[in-house]
Amino acid sequence: MSAHPDPRMAAVIQLFEQLKPADVARMGEFYTEQAYFRDTFNEVHDLAGVQRVFAHMFSTLEQPRFLILDALLQDSQGFLTWDFCFRMRGQTLERRIHGSSHLRFAPDGRVAYHRDYWDAAEELYEKLPLLGGLLRWIKRKLRA
Repeated sequence: MSAHPDPRMAAVIQLFEQLKPADVARMGEFYTEQAYFRDTFNEVHDLAGVQRVFAHMFSTLEQPRFLILDALLQDSQGFLTWDFCFRMRGQTLERRIHGSSHLRFAPDGRVAYHRDYWDAAEELYEKLPLLGGLLRWIKRKLRA
């Protein structure tokens, strides 16, 4: 994505598009000490928790990366849409999850609130061999 005109959003976009394992140690440059983070699998209430989430991502996935598609900002709130690309350890198939993030910036410009939204059933569970078939069948039955 091209650079965002707001320095807060530009910093977050650059962080996620270039995120490497070494960046986990410097997340305090981007997140407050009491930062709230929630995604489909995690809910943490401090910087150390945010660092654990991203450290775990790097330890369990191969070549994880974010592609930021859109960025909106109004006052102290931001919204990103993204694709998260990765491979499971020992697999060659690259997976892609489409999602979004709601951000709230603290007065100092760092992220105080980060909530990710993505459909785990469609983006992950439906692609698993046994569980995926069952979920796709249920989805077909529930359609209007």
